[in-house]
Amino acid sequence: MKKVNLLILQAFIKPFLVTFFIVMFVLLMLFLFKYIDDLIGKGFQWYVILELLAYQCAVQLSMALPLSMLLSSIMTFGNLGESYELVAIKAAGVSLRKAMTPLFVVVGLFSAGSFFFSDYILPVVNLKMGSLLYDVRKKKADFFIKPGVFNNTIPGYSIRAKGKSEDGTTLKDLMIYEHPSGGTASNVTFAKEGFIQNSADNNYMVLELKDGVRYEDARVENAKRYDPRQQFTRFRFKETTTKFDMGSFQMNRTDQDLFKSHHQMLNLKQLRLYSDSNRVYIDSLELVNAGEAKRYVNYYSPYFRENSPGRTTAKVSLPDLDKNGQLRMAINNGLSQARQIKDMAVNRDAEFTPYAEKDIRYDIEWHRKFTLAVSCLLLFGIGAPLGAIIRKGGLGLPVVMAIIFFLIYHVIATLAEKAAKDASLTPMWGMWMAIIVLTPLAIFLTYKSTSDSALFDADQYKMKVQAIWNKILGFFQKKKETKSTTS
Repeated sequence: MKKVNLLILQAFIKPFLVTFFIVMFVLLMLFLFKYIDDLIGKGFQWYVILELLAYQCAVQLSMALPLSMLLSSIMTFGNLGESYELVAIKAAGVSLRKAMTPLFVVVGLFSAGSFFFSDYILPVVNLKMGSLLYDVRKKKADFFIKPGVFNNTIPGYSIRAKGKSEDGTTLKDLMIYEHPSGGTASNVTFAKEGFIQNSADNNYMVLELKDGVRYEDARVENAKRYDPRQQFTRFRFKETTTKFDMGSFQMNRTDQDLFKSHHQMLNLKQLRLYSDSNRVYIDSLELVNAGEAKRYVNYYSPYFRENSPGRTTAKVSLPDLDKNGQLRMAINNGLSQARQIKDMAVNRDAEFTPYAEKDIRYDIEWHRKFTLAVSCLLLFGIGAPLGAIIRKGGLGLPVVMAIIFFLIYHVIATLAEKAAKDASLTPMWGMWMAIIVLTPLAIFLTYKSTSDSALFDADQYKMKVQAIWNKILGFFQKKKETKSTTS
């Protein structure tokens, strides 16, 4: 029995590691394709990109681990079935359920580890990645001159060059518009040639201009003191130097404390704390709404009040009001009261909705901590018996089957989670819907695999279809023969 357990464990570990790294690589490529425009052309250091990818690896673990668990389990038992090793194991008196027991223990350890990972490590990773990705996307692209096109990336300047050298350090026929106030250009500089270099601390770009002229609008600089003799000033120069502040091109790190209250940055204990505080505020809003509605009712019901405050009763009947000519006034007061309450409800709803949505997000994230661990067990419970049934190894049919079942799981989970966010489902049903739907399938496949069922054997289905077809033909043939004998 120990040799059988060791054989199955060795057959499982290698495909699991291979598929895990393949899935992680594919998910990282999808992440890079999604944010490629935010990463290219901004001059990031290599370690910034590497740090971002490392955080993304941890974030994608929630999708990579269940998928690799499903694929590797199908491959493992498919290979064992294709090489008739499962037959040999059963011939030795070891049932498939007992043969799967050590793998269930290993998968259980992976699931427990994924739970603690999602509770203690993933919130920290989400916090660091969220702040880093925010800074990466906010950072401007590096200063780049395209010949014949104005560049407006430096605040207060518009720069155009008709040509440039191959290394980009020499610019030809420069035109520089300066508009520090953000309005129209007040100063204009022309130069036949310019050389670009960065300062020692990379905080400034130094542009050395040669053979040029500079025009200054003195009306803008001396707006309070008008002098008709000095409206425009022109300077000619052989060589001059201009410095541009490149501080806006630097990546400034945002304080992570600004993101730490987000629901994805919280563990179970913090989620419970934030959720309780949020619900207390929701309850206080509901009490305020009820109090204001009661106040409107008491204020706009002069004909239906007792002498004691806060209580109402009908002292005057409608015929009396109609007799006295006050029925129309009572109706108008009632309509005015309804409009006031409706306006109050609309105004309060705008304040109430963000807290209600936040409460749903807290509950969804709380359940997500557990669904990651359970999904690993579920997909292994589908993949292992499925591989024993199809009895095909390699990366052909197992990959196809794994993708099909994972897509079913992922589509159900995504749609149910979206419904939970829209308040169409409760957070519990939304997060556990895929597991609830697919658990009977895992039980069914396990039963079929332990009973040596050829569930995906095409020849067996062909034989059954052929037998049914023969019965149909035989029925009509017999009916035809009976009709001919009677005639």
